[in-house]
Amino acid sequence: MTATKTGTSHGTSQRVVTTRSARANAHIGRHAQTIAIAVVLVVLLIFFAFSADRFATTGNLLNLLRQIAPTLVVATAMTFVISTSGIDLSVGSTVALSGSLLAIVLQHGWNPTLALVAILALGALIGFVNGWFSSYQNIPPFIVTLAMLSIMRGTALRATEGYSTPIDGDLWIVQIGQGRVAGVPVPAIIAVVVALIGWLVLTRTPFGRYVIGLGSNGESLRRTGVNTRKVGLTVYVLAGLAAAVAGVLIATRLSSGSSNAGSGFELEVITAVVLGGTSLFGGRASMLGTILGALTLGVIANGLVLLHVSPFYVQIVQGGILLLAIFANSKVWAKFGAIRK
Repeated sequence: MTATKTGTSHGTSQRVVTTRSARANAHIGRHAQTIAIAVVLVVLLIFFAFSADRFATTGNLLNLLRQIAPTLVVATAMTFVISTSGIDLSVGSTVALSGSLLAIVLQHGWNPTLALVAILALGALIGFVNGWFSSYQNIPPFIVTLAMLSIMRGTALRATEGYSTPIDGDLWIVQIGQGRVAGVPVPAIIAVVVALIGWLVLTRTPFGRYVIGLGSNGESLRRTGVNTRKVGLTVYVLAGLAAAVAGVLIATRLSSGSSNAGSGFELEVITAVVLGGTSLFGGRASMLGTILGALTLGVIANGLVLLHVSPFYVQIVQGGILLLAIFANSKVWAKFGAIRK
């Protein structure tokens, strides 16, 4: 009897250990890309800290956070869009239009608060148009947002006639881009708050589960009674709103609105999201990975400038990173996760 009990206990112990090991391996498999980008970020921080004299200074790090704030804000919303297997190529043009119109209406004497609300509403409206055509008319989001990219950029150019429009530095709204709270830039605080809200919504709410479900198996989600069209529409509204916020941050930081702002911005945002582990095919997302991806791109851009590398190479590096991230996303990490499961 004693031997039987001992054998049973030993077998149970083995099963528990095996189960725990399997769970640990599965957890690592699911978060492999997030872990990898975290390691890359740490390596880059160490490399630039030793190779660029001013990189590790408090002033430069705070400036780095202020510079990547617009990218992080829009990347947070783009994570929702891409998770549904969608895409929004119009965010860069929306940034340009939002900043340009903000400067123009302020120059015409609008109340700064009213101007801010109007610009944010415009961003949400642009997102609504993208979402309506994509979700309710079943037009591929790539085509819809590519068309909106052209329309918004052209509208910005027409509104400004190609010139930058200055913003009065005495207006309170300028503090959104230039202000500090306890030494921390306001744009960085806004970006952190937006990213935190995005993480909570994606991981802790039914809407977040619907977003992932829409990307993985939209038909099954629809059959459970969820209005999938409304979910799809909402994520594009969020992206448009986030792009408007980014436009305000950039315009108020530079004290001017320009139709040339946000050029290539959509590439940077999509790279940050995909680099962080969100699948371009939908159904898998990592908000923490998006944050790390945005930080990684910011560190690379900042570090290269401090090393006196031509800024023209930054876009080349970003394009290369995007290509490698897509390859890893669809080939390497997908297989790794499957093996771990």
